[in-house]
Amino acid sequence: MIDIVIADDHRLLLEGLAQALDSLPDIRVLATAADGNELVALLEEKRPDVMLVDIEMPNLGGIAALRTIPDAPPAIVVTMHTADEQRRRAAAAGAAGFLSKSTPLPDLAAAVRAVHAGEDLIRAEDLDAVLDRHRQPLLDPGAARLTDRERELLALLASGVSSTDDLADQLYISQKTVKNHLASIYEKLAITDRAQAAVEAIRLGLHRP
Repeated sequence: MIDIVIADDHRLLLEGLAQALDSLPDIRVLATAADGNELVALLEEKRPDVMLVDIEMPNLGGIAALRTIPDAPPAIVVTMHTADEQRRRAAAAGAAGFLSKSTPLPDLAAAVRAVHAGEDLIRAEDLDAVLDRHRQPLLDPGAARLTDRERELLALLASGVSSTDDLADQLYISQKTVKNHLASIYEKLAITDRAQAAVEAIRLGLHRP
């Protein structure tokens, strides 16, 4: 079992990511934090094997937090901003990984396993090759049957758009069509409601950060 903590100020993403990763058989989410100060305080009590940390958070950003934490566990920076300069800053702060927030759950889980095994993902010459050694099959074979429109709808759910009216407006379709798409999504992913659908979108890397 790999124990992790997650720090991110995007509450929906934080909760969804925590649920998704904690559902995996070999990963356990010990706790979450909404900013760098919470993360620093949290690590005084918890000793995770790996941390997932956002760069931009209020009060204390992720990279500043990494520099503050003594004997910090291996960290994967997960961010919307994947510019080379941000990557260099993360590496200089001691991060072992640097990934986009749109990284699908299987790849993110593989990154957690890789970092826990001592891999340096930031400096890896072939990141995919490293992740391949630590990947496991997708948990939801039904996800491969999702249509493009169903994926769009899932992305909206994960970004916080949840009412049928708003979903219909965003996708330029009728409310009845929205409900039909939702029914199809529920059947394919073996889920029962929109909250679970939002979590599945995050697991599959379909969310819009």
